[in-house]
Amino acid sequence: MRAIGFVNPKGALDQIQALTSGLSRRAVIQKQLLPVLLQWFSEGTDPDAALLSFRRLSEDLGDSHWYLRMLRDSSGAAERMTQVLSNSRLATSLFERIPEAAAWFERLEELIPMTEQELTKEFDAVISRHDSADDASISIRNIRRRETLRIAIGAVLGELDIEQVARGLSDLTACYLRAALDIAIETLEEDSPDLTSGVDFAIIAMGRFGGEELGFGSDADVMYLYKAGPGIENEVAQKVSERIIAEIKKITSDQVLEFQIDIDLRPEGKNGPVVRSIDSYEAYYQRWSDTWEAQALLRARPIAGSAALQNEFLELINRYRYPSQFSSSAATEIRRIKARVETERLPLGADPKRHLKLGRGSLSDVEWLVQLLQMQHGAEHKSIRTPKTLDALAAMVSESIIAEHDARVLSEAWLLASRLRSASVLWANKSSDVLPSDRRQLEGMARILEYPRGSASVLEEDYLAFTRRSRMVYERLFFGDVKASDD
Repeated sequence: MRAIGFVNPKGALDQIQALTSGLSRRAVIQKQLLPVLLQWFSEGTDPDAALLSFRRLSEDLGDSHWYLRMLRDSSGAAERMTQVLSNSRLATSLFERIPEAAAWFERLEELIPMTEQELTKEFDAVISRHDSADDASISIRNIRRRETLRIAIGAVLGELDIEQVARGLSDLTACYLRAALDIAIETLEEDSPDLTSGVDFAIIAMGRFGGEELGFGSDADVMYLYKAGPGIENEVAQKVSERIIAEIKKITSDQVLEFQIDIDLRPEGKNGPVVRSIDSYEAYYQRWSDTWEAQALLRARPIAGSAALQNEFLELINRYRYPSQFSSSAATEIRRIKARVETERLPLGADPKRHLKLGRGSLSDVEWLVQLLQMQHGAEHKSIRTPKTLDALAAMVSESIIAEHDARVLSEAWLLASRLRSASVLWANKSSDVLPSDRRQLEGMARILEYPRGSASVLEEDYLAFTRRSRMVYERLFFGDVKASDD
């Protein structure tokens, strides 16, 4: 067993014994299939864990005729299942809770993420079926787990590219928050129907969530706002909104698949109120808004709540994120803040060449450059007004704001860093913003990115090369001439 890649031969033999003992139909079929299954497991990065998970799945599904038929008659489906079990701890952990997802391996079309419309319809349906908020909350959590597993399997098998993954996870997160908001409002309406009906409430996606660029393990960056209706005191509306937010946090909390809401991009950051009225936002942006806050608004995207309030907020922030005049002092301020981010936010001891988010030539460099150009040129060129990084870069090429070669270098580095962050979570089932030095971890991530076996060093070299080129473009354009030559 060790010769074909198993680290714990005794443990593997114990699993084989458990799978093949007895005279049941399941044991007979598994005894026939195990030689080839073991070979497939060994081709992954963690065959020991894969074999253990396969045993657990077989205990859950082994008496199901469709499962045994799939293993026996569909070699493609069985091989795909072994690939997921041996290469993704995230998918495996969810798979063990949702074993019926094994049926997806027979039909690859099942791995296409649900659309936003399909998700909304299902979330609405399960909420309407339940009388209690607790039951409805459990149901929407289960949907999120199932759909995250669907996207994870598609990513591990190479059926989904990073943009499909990001869109799928972003749509899922937006619909999950909408469903949680619906449950929260219904809960409060039971206590104070007159108050909730008199308060408009909305959720604004920010950061990578706003750009529909979420990866596995990403936080959901949001801002909350409200508007008091006629006859409702602002203090009352504030308290109602705070109760809604508390309910949303309670409803979305999940011990199985963590869901983290981050509100640090709100005005005044961690020192600011959790929620503001639309009038308070306007007053703040008029009098106190810093350049970094206007920059953060570039990725603001309304996702839930009152449609009228969402539109009102968009009209408000467009005046600040796409200013008619962008002064050189404002550009200098953005450059100064970016320098501080590099020196103060990078974790102590972290290698800036290996940090996927804040490192040299990585996500932060590309996104800050794009956002600086949006603030400089957004008033004149409406096509670059998008919260999506790659769409903004493509539009800037069309508008001759940035050279095609430079945009391609930046896009390649941004995409690889994004893929690596998701691959880290898929492989290890925990978030990390650092490209690991450990060969086994790198190998696991490389396999998810469809590199051939034994490509840990190749992946590492690719990332360092891509980000080195990206950093050169960033330094030239962020601090100097934007319209560079198209070499």
